[in-house]
Amino acid sequence: MNYTNDNRVVMTLDAGGTNFVFSAIRGNKEIVEPVRMPSGAHDLNLCLHNLEEGFSKVKAMLEDEPVAISFAFPGPADYVNGVIGDLPNLPAFRGGIALKQFLEEKFNIPVYINNDGNLFAYGEALAGTLPVLNRKLEASSNPQRYRNLIGITLGTGLGAGVVLNGELLLGDNGCGGDVWVFCDKYHPDMIAEETVSIHAVKRMYKELSGEDRPELTPKDICDIADGKQQGNADAAHETWNRFGRGLGHALCFALTLIDGVVVIGGGLTGAKKHFFPSMLDEMNGELGRIDDTSVPHLQMDVYDLTDEQQTQEFLRTETATAIVPASKTEVTYFKHKKTGVAISTIDTSLLINLGAYNFALNEIDKR
Repeated sequence: MNYTNDNRVVMTLDAGGTNFVFSAIRGNKEIVEPVRMPSGAHDLNLCLHNLEEGFSKVKAMLEDEPVAISFAFPGPADYVNGVIGDLPNLPAFRGGIALKQFLEEKFNIPVYINNDGNLFAYGEALAGTLPVLNRKLEASSNPQRYRNLIGITLGTGLGAGVVLNGELLLGDNGCGGDVWVFCDKYHPDMIAEETVSIHAVKRMYKELSGEDRPELTPKDICDIADGKQQGNADAAHETWNRFGRGLGHALCFALTLIDGVVVIGGGLTGAKKHFFPSMLDEMNGELGRIDDTSVPHLQMDVYDLTDEQQTQEFLRTETATAIVPASKTEVTYFKHKKTGVAISTIDTSLLINLGAYNFALNEIDKR
């Protein structure tokens, strides 16, 4: 599926607890100046009014009729049926609100709602890292192609989404790709977000340094590690080491089920140089067995696709031939299993909108 040259228009929304940002996409490009409205988070009638007004303002700017509305909205939710549940940052929706049906009745076009992790992954799979990577493989005369992707967003929480062969993994209960509830590496009876999130970075630095400085941000802790700001540099380094290993630990289990490539986005990617080495070391590590032997944590080697040398090694063709018994025929096969981890090069908010656009058109085309 490639909607880069598609002329259909989809209206989109970036929904935050404070503000709603409305837009429209055609051919994987934003075609209007975004419209900003307050969310009205504490008043359901105001919130619904602002949603209707925001999409109406975007529609008035369009030359062509939109074919759908598609956007990310916070969970918990039944996304397939479009019912939004109890949201901590949008309390107006407590008790369950049928938002999809409300908007479909107002605009008389299909409405698709997902979470941001899903749409981030879908945007990367159809309009971001995955097609770019496959073009590089083709240019390198490497016959391997990647069709599966795990998208990770690092920020307030550990967001994730999974795309399998061009289709977003929703799951039978709308819970597909929920990496955040994997077991934490350092606290096995807790969720992965207890090591991989903004609050985790701040908590770990406090515990390791003994400093009670609630004003510190992850950027500050990076600066402390770099010696640019006063603080405990050893504690800052260990904080990011644990963050990377916690993320790598979660990704190993995700990749064991979803054999593809990983793309990471979100605000904490700015700390990449501090956590990527330990993340990759964890992913290329081993697990033990009762007889004191060990096996690789993953069946494939993991490459850093932000590093040019490792990217070239990843792109290099590594095939061999096997002779068919009782025949002179030979079969070519891949002798080296590989996966890669990339940092998103596109603004996360735009990628979510691109994911929303592609998801809507794909759903319409399946009808």
